[in-house]
Amino acid sequence: MSYVDGFVIAVPTARKDTYLHHATVAAEIFKEVGALEIVECWGDDVPEGKVTSFPMAVKRKEDETVVFSWITWPSKAVRDEGMKKFMDDPRMKEMKDMPFDGQRMIFGGFQVILEKK
Repeated sequence: MSYVDGFVIAVPTARKDTYLHHATVAAEIFKEVGALEIVECWGDDVPEGKVTSFPMAVKRKEDETVVFSWITWPSKAVRDEGMKKFMDDPRMKEMKDMPFDGQRMIFGGFQVILEKK
């Protein structure tokens, strides 16, 4: 089965276009290094929680929007090698001004246990 990297971040709403450009460049690199699919989702109906929620998890500020993203890989081995190549890619080194606070990003790698298309 495939392998998925998932991400949740808070992006300043006014920087949506900057984020989209950044994500587009990153997606091109991910595809080159073996990713099958890259999906970026801009929050539209993301309620505040009382105990937990996406906004609480990323400490979203009033002027920010929650972004939910994932990358699908053919396997964990391809992902591990692809991530190394991604981090070493000169295009990533050129993008120094991240359009979000990386310290508040939630991310992780997941083994797919059910996939129905």
